[in-house]
This record gives sequence, structure tokens and C-alpha cells, in this order.
Amino acid sequence: MKAIKKINNNVAVCEDNNKKELIAFGKGIGFPSMPYEITDLGSITMTFYRMDKSYYKLLEEIPEEVFEVSALIVKRAQNTLDCKLNPNLLPGLADHINFALIRLKKFKKMKMLFSYDVEQLYPEETKLGKYAVDLIQKKLLVKLPESEITNIAMHFVNAEEENISESSEWNVELLIDEITNKIEIWFEVSIDRKGFNYNRFVMHLRYCLKRIEEKKQFVDDNGTLFTVMKEESPRIYECAVKISSMIENKLQAQITQDEILYLMIHMSRILKNNTAN
Repeated sequence: MKAIKKINNNVAVCEDNNKKELIAFGKGIGFPSMPYEITDLGSITMTFYRMDKSYYKLLEEIPEEVFEVSALIVKRAQNTLDCKLNPNLLPGLADHINFALIRLKKFKKMKMLFSYDVEQLYPEETKLGKYAVDLIQKKLLVKLPESEITNIAMHFVNAEEENISESSEWNVELLIDEITNKIEIWFEVSIDRKGFNYNRFVMHLRYCLKRIEEKKQFVDDNGTLFTVMKEESPRIYECAVKISSMIENKLQAQITQDEILYLMIHMSRILKNNTAN
């Protein structure tokens, strides 16, 4: 196996003997100059194939310890759930956990709700969510709120199918393109649609649309964070409301405040990486 790109000290993009690209975990494999041949395959602890290359930069941004804990959680899910999982589950989950840790530091007193509906509908995924929260406390010494069991469980649910049902009477790609165009017009920006921040935004939209279609939206009672972000970024809020109305008209469903909040967060991320025309 050949290591071809460093992610962090213990993670690298590699190429196996069949020239297939993968993400490999192993103590110190990111230290040597790239590329190099990994002769001791016993040093490799985990491998993940078929991850979208657009997420590689995202993985470099996430703290090493958060990424490694996320990988352990995904590995547990792969061994537990009787189904194929989206190969991009790892970057999506790592990104979510990293944000949850940042949010906890900024809003320690914020109350969020555990969903008993999700627990009833998805018992195995909820068990994995509980395992994830316990592992984060053990490895990172941070106790996340109980609501994160629900949020992490939904990442597994969403990853069990890559696309929204084909029976949908509306075009997912077209709707995402319409949303992107509205953001570009509203803020007079040109969005880099090949960048990892945009791909992260698209991944969020896909999951959001699936949750709305299946009537399983996030309801976390994030009122404090929503109010703060609305006051700090009024134009992002106004644009998010317009986009939500567009989605509601298309799907004939009302979007929760929490889904609008997550939309605002992801919009903020892509806008920070674009220049006004």
C-alpha cells in the first residue's frame, strides 16, 4: 500500500495494490514525506474506501482527535447495521461532531431535546448514537447533551440511502441548483461549486430534504442559538427564510426552526469562502 497524501499525523490518503484510493488510519503514517510505500500493513488500524475527494480538505480542517473518534463510531456502525452506508458518512459525521463541540463551548446552558420518536423508529441507530456520545466523553472528555444521541442517530439513518427516493415528483438536483442560484443572487457572489464547503452544503441539503420528505426533521429547541445567529447575521436569516419558503412550496411541508438554523450555519460557511462579483 502506498501513502500519497497526508490528512494528519495518523491518517493518510492511500492507494492499494489494485490502484484503488482509500483513507487509512495508523499511528504515524502521516509523518513521512509523501508518497511512500507502507511496508508494515499491521500498522493500519482502519480503512475507508470510496470517499468523495471533495471532502479531503474538510478532513484536514477537523481536529485530529475528533476525526479519529468519528472513524471509530463509523466503524462500529459498519459492523452493526445490516445495510450499506454512504462512504461520505465519515466526513459528515466528523463535521457534525466538531460543530457540536464548538457549539457546546459557546452555549453551555442551551437546552436541547432527545427525540423519543427517533428512538422508537430507529432503535439500532439510536444505540449507535448513545455509543457515540459515550465514546466522545471517554476519548475527548466532553459530555455532549442527550439530544446529540438523536442527531448522530439521524446521520446513520441518512447514510443508509445515498439519495432521496426516486419516486419523488420533484428533481433534487434542480432544487439544490435553484437554492444555490438564489444565494448567489441575494449576496452577489459566485459560489465555487467544486469546493469542499459547497459539497458540505450540498450534503446537508440532501439530508435536510430527505428528512422533510420523510417527516423526520430535527426539533432540538435551539432557540437561543437561532436568536443569536438571526441577530448577528440578519441577511443570512432573510435568505434562509426565502429558501425555506421555496422548499416548503415544492415539498408541501413546513420546515422547523432548527432546520432553518442549520441552513443558516451552512450558508454562512460557504459565503465566507466566496468573493463578491
